[in-house]
Amino acid sequence: MDILRNAPLGIYLEEPRTWLHCLDPRVKLAWLLSFLLSPILAGNGWRLAVVVALLLLTVAARLPRRVWSGQLSLVLALSLLTFGITSLAPDGLGVFPQPQRQDMQVVGYGLTGIPAVPVSGAGHFDLAVEQGSPDRAWREQTRAWQTPYRYRLVQFSLLGRTFQVSRRSLSVALRLGTLIFTLLYATHLFLLTTAPEEIAEGIGQWLQPLKRWRWPIAEVILTLTLALRFLPLVMEEVQNLARAVRTRDVRWGSLSFRGGMQTLLALVERFFENLLLRAEQTAMAMQARGLTGPDHPLRWHRLQLRRLDRGLLSLLPLFWLLRTLSP
Repeated sequence: MDILRNAPLGIYLEEPRTWLHCLDPRVKLAWLLSFLLSPILAGNGWRLAVVVALLLLTVAARLPRRVWSGQLSLVLALSLLTFGITSLAPDGLGVFPQPQRQDMQVVGYGLTGIPAVPVSGAGHFDLAVEQGSPDRAWREQTRAWQTPYRYRLVQFSLLGRTFQVSRRSLSVALRLGTLIFTLLYATHLFLLTTAPEEIAEGIGQWLQPLKRWRWPIAEVILTLTLALRFLPLVMEEVQNLARAVRTRDVRWGSLSFRGGMQTLLALVERFFENLLLRAEQTAMAMQARGLTGPDHPLRWHRLQLRRLDRGLLSLLPLFWLLRTLSP
């Protein structure tokens, strides 16, 4: 299996370029933070709305289906699995609802002899109470007690155990499932359409005010850029080692414990040797391109807000206004 093509989340897609690729990284960072922070302390309706908005954004971006279908399936499967486990798990309240007692003697106690009281909106007197009929008064009063509210929504038995879905467990399951989907898929969509250099440059622009307190912004941005660029290399090395083991037909089941540990340690040693070699090559390439330190930083991209960027930034206050008005 090609890990870089099928499995990972957040690999940058260079081609084809969509309108999401052309957005300023600072605008995309602002919207990413809004998507990640708005579900906090929000209702389930808003959380579901954010999930639907991310799905619609994926369709509107016109990204190739082969790019997002596999990752979307993985994130949806994880979210649905979390939703199912949490909804069937005990809610921790220990609530055992009992039917409300509708005792005629309790309800009708003391009703005899009470003067007639006009019923609101009816325009007449409760004759049953005035005439001292507890039986009729009990029937009239208990009609208002019947309500469709149920704390336990679903209850069933499986393999000798009883499972139930309560209102609280369903609410917690929706909360966790939507949070996991929003966190993973919003970040994946951002990394899919934003180059690592653009991400570092955008974060550097947001962190410029910290230079007043002598924060090493240039070093932080350089470290972030190298880390983002190095992640695909790490995954590529893992894939190469997996292919090498499969090509040599290594049968782990036939190896003893000592032989298996020796083979595993040899693979780990080879893995780190390749990573250090890649790091040395990256350092040599940076020196050859004139990067001598934070005093001479490299500018990979010239950030500029376009009309579409300004339009999306103007929609951010409306987004947070809707979040404030949502229950």
